[in-house]
Amino acid sequence: MIKFLFVSSLLLFSLEARENPFFPSKGEKDISYTSNNVKKFPPLKRSSITLPSTARIIKKVTIEYENLDASTQSKSISLDNSVDWHLPIFISQSYEQPAVVASKKIKNKKIKYKKIASIKYATLFSFNKTLKILTKDKVIRNFLLPVPHRIVIDFKRDTSLKSYSKENKKGIFCKIRVGNHEGYYRVVIELDGKYRYKMSKVSDGYIFNLR
Repeated sequence: MIKFLFVSSLLLFSLEARENPFFPSKGEKDISYTSNNVKKFPPLKRSSITLPSTARIIKKVTIEYENLDASTQSKSISLDNSVDWHLPIFISQSYEQPAVVASKKIKNKKIKYKKIASIKYATLFSFNKTLKILTKDKVIRNFLLPVPHRIVIDFKRDTSLKSYSKENKKGIFCKIRVGNHEGYYRVVIELDGKYRYKMSKVSDGYIFNLR
């Protein structure tokens, strides 16, 4: 009997015991777990981001999110779309379907320019990002200057124009200044952001298209 008890004790001590039964044993894979301390965050309704005035094309949108195990990942969508930096870009979660609006293409639609400035030898009109200058005078030079971004246009004419200034705060062409020089007069057009432009000669003057 004593011999039997001694052998049984040796067998019991030789068995491998787990130090902590609440943790996985060797060879078992650990699984992700979440905490019971759940932080409450407000649901996503609508948020926005505003781009700088140099932005013209949106290439990619990336969203970084947090998982249940507190790890972070990101997903991206590639885009190639033109953007108007004046307008914000929105992100939202909504189940509302966008209304489908039927539209018809109108051929030969007449552009309605708005008069933004007028001097003795030239009248300036604008439509979106287009500037039209009605004048009989010839442009001898034009160039772009930064800080603030402005287009400088010199028209050939011997004249004694008085200095002229006009603000258009809500428009892209936000300020127009005119000054007289020997053999020409200068028109300076301040812009509300950073642009490039292309000038075209038309029958009654010049057109400047911003891009």
